[in-house]
Amino acid sequence: MSGDAILKVRDLYRTYDISGGLFKKASQLAAVKGVSFDVERGSTLAVVGESGCGKSTLARMLTMIDAQTSGSIEVDGLPIDISKTGISRDMRQKVQIVFQNPYGSLNPRQKIGHVLEEPLLLNTDMSAAERRDMALAMLEKVGLQPEHYGRYPHMFSGGQRQRVAIARAIMLKPKLLVLDEPVSALDLSVQAQILNLLKDLQDEMGLTYVFIS
Repeated sequence: MSGDAILKVRDLYRTYDISGGLFKKASQLAAVKGVSFDVERGSTLAVVGESGCGKSTLARMLTMIDAQTSGSIEVDGLPIDISKTGISRDMRQKVQIVFQNPYGSLNPRQKIGHVLEEPLLLNTDMSAAERRDMALAMLEKVGLQPEHYGRYPHMFSGGQRQRVAIARAIMLKPKLLVLDEPVSALDLSVQAQILNLLKDLQDEMGLTYVFIS
């Protein structure tokens, strides 16, 4: 395994307790069982499998949404176990996620400018003017226009919404981006555009991807 790995996962498990019924004993479901891998800095790891095999559960552990039951996750040399240590601001900046559904991942009551500025508001000490300038610059980086800053998510196509979701994910300039089936809800022609955008962003920003499909 690589010495320049930004992500190291060792013997990772996630189990869920399943309550029993009147005539059934309680049991456990292993959603992720004994997963180990390294991801080199600036590279892409593809995680491919059928529905229900634990891919999204893995993504939720890598992005500190769910805690692992056992095993270890290390990002940029720092261990992650939110059940023991919580999530620091520094770690939140290192890892971000882009979800599958661009319709459900954006708050319909928030304008796009606020959606993009929110990670900066929560995780940095930037002024309001600095946050606005960075949000506008990020819109341009993902192929959108300054006038989109003041619009609501319902005013965008699916591909445009996914561009907004990608822009939000890279606002904090993360080291690792987890992409949970980011194009599966889009038309084929739009899928190619989003994949090309992700490749360009990876080359420009030196991003590392875990791409779930």
